[in-house]
Amino acid sequence: MSRNVIIACAVTGAGDSTGINPAVPVRPADIARECLEAAKAGAAVVHIHVRDPATGKPSMEDSLYGEVVDRIRQSGSDVIVNLTTGPGARIILGTDEPRNLGPGTTMSTPARRVSHVQKLKPEVCSLDIGSFNFGPHVFLNTPGHVAEMAKLIREAGVKPELEVFDLGGIRQAKALIESGVVEKPYLFQICLGIPWAAEATPETMIAMRDLLPEGALWASFGVSRQQFPMAALAVILGGHVRVGLEDNLYMSRGVLAPGNAALVERAAKIVEDLNETVATPNAAREILGLKKQ
Repeated sequence: MSRNVIIACAVTGAGDSTGINPAVPVRPADIARECLEAAKAGAAVVHIHVRDPATGKPSMEDSLYGEVVDRIRQSGSDVIVNLTTGPGARIILGTDEPRNLGPGTTMSTPARRVSHVQKLKPEVCSLDIGSFNFGPHVFLNTPGHVAEMAKLIREAGVKPELEVFDLGGIRQAKALIESGVVEKPYLFQICLGIPWAAEATPETMIAMRDLLPEGALWASFGVSRQQFPMAALAVILGGHVRVGLEDNLYMSRGVLAPGNAALVERAAKIVEDLNETVATPNAAREILGLKKQ
């Protein structure tokens, strides 16, 4: 029998990508539109960041999240909304004095990082686990901050998607689970190919999958040219998949993706070619143990 495979679409992210691919949505109306188009193409989940409409830079403004979510809900779509809590963890060291944080540092409190989740109560939100070098800067998620965020997320009645970027992150996530603040079924996102975290290779995905808690649900993604190979591998290994313009701007070498829907359509074909079934939002809810808000 075929298995229901959940496709999630990360529609915009926080990277400096808008100058590379003009299809990356910036305004709330455009982000919401991309979410709805991705859902029509087969995404059961949409993972949402917001950007400053004037600059295209990442934003933490609750009002921008609110507009995106309101537009999706008012559309009548049953797609599962997954809001990021990643912003607010970036550290850039000062050039002359490393103890003085440099421009671009976004470090914020756990409460600030989840305030939009508490207000909007999506069905799912991401929870980044562990600290590492994220390209040129440090991505800092201390055990204390993560535990406090997890507690606030649980109080809001939202399911955390535990994003892990290396083996140490899985160890930290297990400790978080053992503390009782995360409820079954545990949902993990294995993030691969981000400089300088875990590589996007079959060996890495298998190793990380094998270290997950017993019975955990998991998905994975690879960035850039590894997006589709890692999507196929995740399906083969029993997981779910994520694609989208947050992680990859291209359909193939030198060919920009025209939008998120095209990436989802490619992922859906991969799922079907592997004799599995693309999960509907309601099928995904059943898998994830969600109750629609």
